[in-house]
Amino acid sequence: MPYQELADTVLLLHFGIVLFVVLGVPIIFLGNRVGWFWVNNLWWRLVHLMTIAIVVLQVWLGRYCSLTLLESSLREKAGQTGYEGSFIEHGVQRVLYVDAPMWVFAVVYTVFALLVAWTWWRFPPRMGRGKKGGA
Repeated sequence: MPYQELADTVLLLHFGIVLFVVLGVPIIFLGNRVGWFWVNNLWWRLVHLMTIAIVVLQVWLGRYCSLTLLESSLREKAGQTGYEGSFIEHGVQRVLYVDAPMWVFAVVYTVFALLVAWTWWRFPPRMGRGKKGGA
């Protein structure tokens, strides 16, 4: 099995999800300012909210992200130790993985989740198309 390539794929997927969650908030603000109606689409906003909710739940339960565990398992099967390896790993992991106590992540993720929840109040999601709803 190409465990190295699978681990790199999981890492990139994980990074993409992090970007979606983190950049989602400024995109909601910017989109509402410049008239991008799709940023208030109910389904887009639900996926965004549920993604951060899952992250917060995991950290408060003291569990590591499933994607982190899957990637680590694949790296072990590829004969790797730690996070040394390909170019993809080197670049993305430095951004994605920070060494801090679990409580720090719990606080940061919770505050961020509250910010996401606040965007629901400030820029309510809508069903439908056109000026009154997201597309």
